[in-house]
Amino acid sequence: MNADLSLITLIAEASLLVKLVMLLLLAISVYSWFLIFRKSSELSQAKKDADSFEDKFWSGNELNKLYEDISSRPHASQGMEGIFEVGFKEFVRLKKSSSDSGLVLEGAQRVMRISLAREIDRLEMSLPFLATAGSTSPYIGLFGTVWGIMNSFIALGDVQQATLSMVAPGISEALIATAMGLFAAIPAVVAYNKYSHEVERLINRYDTFLEEFSSILQRQHS
Repeated sequence: MNADLSLITLIAEASLLVKLVMLLLLAISVYSWFLIFRKSSELSQAKKDADSFEDKFWSGNELNKLYEDISSRPHASQGMEGIFEVGFKEFVRLKKSSSDSGLVLEGAQRVMRISLAREIDRLEMSLPFLATAGSTSPYIGLFGTVWGIMNSFIALGDVQQATLSMVAPGISEALIATAMGLFAAIPAVVAYNKYSHEVERLINRYDTFLEEFSSILQRQHS
């Protein structure tokens, strides 16, 4: 028996369940790569925005002027700009209505912490899917492999004499599911580890800025 072991033929002749497993893994892989490229662009832009804002903030410009420049933009501020905008706005509002410096500073810090929490949620978006894809894809592929090999050996019960050429196609098509599982998992795991580290560094920068800005506001109101 001459078995055609080409990749396309093996996939086409796989059992329905194995085909569904392969289709699921393909969908996971495609969506993972979409998230990988999108998250790369988002984090790159976030780092550029943070660098640009820090240059403006520490250049000696007046905080009032910096706030007016940011708040006059048509789009919503994000990152450090967003934390600064809500913090300074609340600081000015509370300063007009209260002479208690502790209360004013506490109120400004509260809204900045809320803004920071929203930034953390935005930066960490999509990372859970990459983590899930990286951890589950190999097992999904292994399930397809086990099912395909099991069907191959069950089919041997109907023949008098088993040969390697009879089971090779079935085992080969089953192993493709494992390969596809690894193909979907490896990029997702690498991207998750890389982006988690970058997100953590950005969050640390935001948190450091929040503390430094709070110190500046405290000196202004003291």
